[in-house]
Order: sequence, then C-alpha cells, then structure tokens
Amino acid sequence: MEQIITAAKEKMRKAVDIIQQDLASIRSGRATPSLVENIVIHAYGGSQHLRVLEMATIHAGDPKTIVIAPYDPSIIEEIVKGIQEANVGLTPVVDGEIIRISIPALSEERRLEYVKLARTKIEAGRIMIRQIRQEAMRDLKRLEEDNALTEDERKHGEKAIQQLTDELIADIDGLGVKKEAELMQV
Repeated sequence: MEQIITAAKEKMRKAVDIIQQDLASIRSGRATPSLVENIVIHAYGGSQHLRVLEMATIHAGDPKTIVIAPYDPSIIEEIVKGIQEANVGLTPVVDGEIIRISIPALSEERRLEYVKLARTKIEAGRIMIRQIRQEAMRDLKRLEEDNALTEDERKHGEKAIQQLTDELIADIDGLGVKKEAELMQV
C-alpha cells in the first residue's frame, strides 16, 4: 500500500512540475529565459538539434530584454533564425557576439488570450492529477481483491491519496492564480 501511495505522490509531483514549466513558457510581457530556452535550433548546418539552453547562456538583462550569449559565436545566425522560425512572437537582434530580444508590451486582448491559455494548461494539470489518483485507487482495490489488504487499509490508503490529490490540485490552482496575476499586470 505504501508503495502505491509513494508512486502516486511521485507521479503527481512530476505533473505539477510539468504544469509549472508549461506556465513559465507563456509570455507575460516580462523577460524571462524560459521564453526561449527550450526552442530547438538546427545548428551546424542542421546536423545537430539543440535547445537554446544547451548552446548559450540566457539571462534577463532587464524586465524587457533577454540576452543570449552563444558559447560558439559561429552559430549566432542559426540561433537567430531558429528563434524567428519558432514563431513565438519574438524578434532577436544580433549585437556583436550576443543576441538581444526586446519583449514588447502585451495588448489587453493578447493578455486575455494568454490567461485563457493558462487556464487550459491548469485544467490539463488537474486532469493529470485526477488520472493518477484514479490509477492508485484502482491499484488499492486490486490489492484488496487479492486479499493483500483489508478493507480498512484500503480506505486508509484511499484517504491518503485523496488528501495528496487535494493538496497538489491546490498547488496547481495557486500556480494558475499567480500566472494570471502576472499576465494581467501592466
């Protein structure tokens, strides 16, 4: 029984991490490295497919600018081309051996679209958590049917899994509220 609860806890935490990363990739009008770090670049004439994070250091120079410093200056144009082709609404500009990306302010309409997108991702996270809960409950029932657990032990396990589910859904909802506030901030 403890193994089932531990496995469910691990899976649920991974689901929360995935949602956190998904939300970080939504543009909020503020410069953050997560906006570009996972864009895949076809480097060295297309022979290698690497994420920007693997090819350069990325940091926010100020709240409106992302600065990318490639480890290999010879691929600077390939990084610029890859970011433009990723179609994320960002315009990279080469400045010597670094790339600067100015983050334009979001219009009210665009903010509302991003809030809607964030809510969709939050709901997907809730669904993932509930599916994991359902699998764990089914496993507990199966153990009880195989006489490996008593009815009381199963109920105790279900209660622990439900409590974990409630906690992690609350965490996901908190992430959503935080992201919405960030998106609506002008």
